Amino acid sequence: MSAIPSPLSPTTLDLLRHVSTATLTTQLFKRGLRNTFMQGVAPLAAPRGANLVGPAFTLRNIPSREDIDVLELFADPEYAQRKCVETIPPGYVLVQDCRGERGSASFGSILSLRLQVRGVAGMVSDGPVRDSATIAALDMPVFCAGASAPPNLIRHHAVDIDVPIGCGGVAVFPGDVIVGDVDGVVVIPRKMADEVTEAAAAQEQLEAFLTERIRAGAALPGTYPPNEATKAAFEEWNKRRKS
Repeated sequence: MSAIPSPLSPTTLDLLRHVSTATLTTQLFKRGLRNTFMQGVAPLAAPRGANLVGPAFTLRNIPSREDIDVLELFADPEYAQRKCVETIPPGYVLVQDCRGERGSASFGSILSLRLQVRGVAGMVSDGPVRDSATIAALDMPVFCAGASAPPNLIRHHAVDIDVPIGCGGVAVFPGDVIVGDVDGVVVIPRKMADEVTEAAAAQEQLEAFLTERIRAGAALPGTYPPNEATKAAFEEWNKRRKS
C-alpha cells in the first residue's frame, strides 16, 4: 500500500461536500488541467445530501482469462478484488479501472455492503454494477457505468490495488481527491486540493451574486464575466451578507 497522504483539512472537506464538480473543473482548467472529469461515470442513484468526497484507493482490472478466472478465485483472500475491500481505509473512495468495459459487472451488492460497513466513503467505477437496485439503496454513494448482470470474472481480472489507474478516461493516483455530485466525478490532485477548493468556494459566492443580477434582467456584457464595476458591487453585496 502506498504512503497514506495527509488528511484533508476539515475546512477543505466541508467545502468540497458542497461545491459543484462544474465549479471544480473550471478551477482545475484555470490551473492547466483539462482532463479531470470522468466520462461515462454517473451516480447510480440520485445523490442524497452532500457530495461524495474522499481520497482515492484504486483497483486495476485487466481482461479476464478463462483458465484463471473461475469462481473458486473468489475464495482467495489475496485476490485483488477481495483484498481491496478488506484493506481500503475508512473514509476513502474505491476507484476501479474497468477499461470502460460494459459487458459484465465490476461489483455486486455484497461487496458494496461490505464497503459501507467498513466506513468507506463511496465507490467509483467506469464499469457497471450488478444488483443495481440493492446497491442504489445503500447509504454509500456509488458512481458507475450503469447496470450489467454478468459477474465480473467474465470480463475482468483484478490485478493491482493502490496503484495509478485510469477511470473514465482520467488518470487517478492513490490519494487524489475524488468528488462526486449529480453531474459525475472529478479528480483533484492531492497537492492542489486546498487551493482549488478555496478558489471554487469563492467562485460559487461570486456566481450566486451574478445569478441574482441575471435573474433581475442584467445583460451578459459586464456581468458574466464581471467587469470592475460588477466586482465592486459584489464586494459590497458580500459585506452586507456577512454582517
